[in-house]
Amino acid sequence: MSQPYTFHAGEATVLAADGQFTDAMPEILIGRTDGPVGAAFANMMAQSKGHTAMFAIRACNQMVRPATITVPKVTLKDSANIDLFGGVVQAATADAVIDCVIEGVIPKDVANELCIISLVWIDPRCAKDPNLDKKDMYRTNYEATKLAIRRALHNEPSIDELIANRHAIKHDMDDWS
Repeated sequence: MSQPYTFHAGEATVLAADGQFTDAMPEILIGRTDGPVGAAFANMMAQSKGHTAMFAIRACNQMVRPATITVPKVTLKDSANIDLFGGVVQAATADAVIDCVIEGVIPKDVANELCIISLVWIDPRCAKDPNLDKKDMYRTNYEATKLAIRRALHNEPSIDELIANRHAIKHDMDDWS
């Protein structure tokens, strides 16, 4: 078996309240800083127009452990969406990570040896929505990040579950079959 925490991937979707565009769909990589996830983490520090990577911080001078970098899945074209990414989503991600340590999902004794890459979704309609509920955006991102981390570290769904559901479950956007 490989070294513990070499490479774990997980994802989760938490849907927004009715009328909101605040669905959260983080895709998580978690692994050791001296392994492939650590190398990818370091490479994510290079900026790409519209996909600015940010550390997950709880507040200024309060970067979480394991070190976590968030990267938007969509191009952020305006300051309003960048503010949501660097505010609500960043805070929800950071709180989820530290709560995973508090709850033992991420063992505290390896928190400084691990890093997390979190690809996050921000619906471009959010920032322009006059009824945007930032509390709902926080909720969906917090819950989805915690779930994605747990799934990553528990290798969920299992290969047996995937095989069992191969013909029973369809992709949510499936309109072709």
